[in-house]
Amino acid sequence: MSKLADLPSYPDLVLGVMLVPEDETVAAIHSAMELGYRAFDTAPLYENEALVGEALRTAPLPRDELFVTTKLWNTCHGYDEALAAFDRTHARLGLDQVDLYLIHWPVPIRDRFVDTWRALVRLREEGRVKAIGVSNFLPEHLERIIDATGVVPAVNQVEMHIGFAQADLRETNDRLGIVTQAWSPLGHGTVLGDPVLTRIAQRHDKTPAQIALRWLTQRGVMPVVKSRNPGRMAENLAAVGFDLSADDLASLDALEQGRSSFGLDPRTFETVPQAAGLNP
Repeated sequence: MSKLADLPSYPDLVLGVMLVPEDETVAAIHSAMELGYRAFDTAPLYENEALVGEALRTAPLPRDELFVTTKLWNTCHGYDEALAAFDRTHARLGLDQVDLYLIHWPVPIRDRFVDTWRALVRLREEGRVKAIGVSNFLPEHLERIIDATGVVPAVNQVEMHIGFAQADLRETNDRLGIVTQAWSPLGHGTVLGDPVLTRIAQRHDKTPAQIALRWLTQRGVMPVVKSRNPGRMAENLAAVGFDLSADDLASLDALEQGRSSFGLDPRTFETVPQAAGLNP
């Protein structure tokens, strides 16, 4: 099965918690829940899985109304290594089950992502995770894991925003029945001052950020948004309550530059300096 078949009510907007200060994480997630957020995205790299788990365990909502995504870091590729890494993640979260578990990057230079995917398939078959997917996978990476296992990822979470639409990758995801999630859906803020975006925002009486998020959702993409500010959280949630016209969408499509805001290439990316010494 693909899509988010095991998570039928998975929300359109996910709250990411990367770089949220440690002493604010639980409160920020609870504030988000009060506003209407139900899905939360973490990873070992963010070093806050334990706090996310605490926030969900102490939430004023039933566990089955909440969704947590976490990921497997690049140094843990391989069948046995991935299973062991999941055990550590599971212990940090302190939850009975993980809703969505992703391979964070393919790291093709190590060429172990197929065996890693086999481990995730096992975790799903054993019921330890509800759904499995990938992050930052290109079509050639998707084809290899599907050909090897017959299992299609539920999700492919990739950098995607106005100016970096990744249309070919999105088309591949759609064709295979994979949900596209967008990390950095606002392009690290670099796209928000574009005059075309600003004019469209003024016409709809919305903020540029709301227009950028609605452009994604109308293209069938699920944004992962980051904020610990309740006002900004509410603003982002309101981005799905209106429609852009076909002309609006075409104008925003035309802003394409084909360039990542971070310069990260899934064909070559392996690690980041702050991951040194990380025990994922």
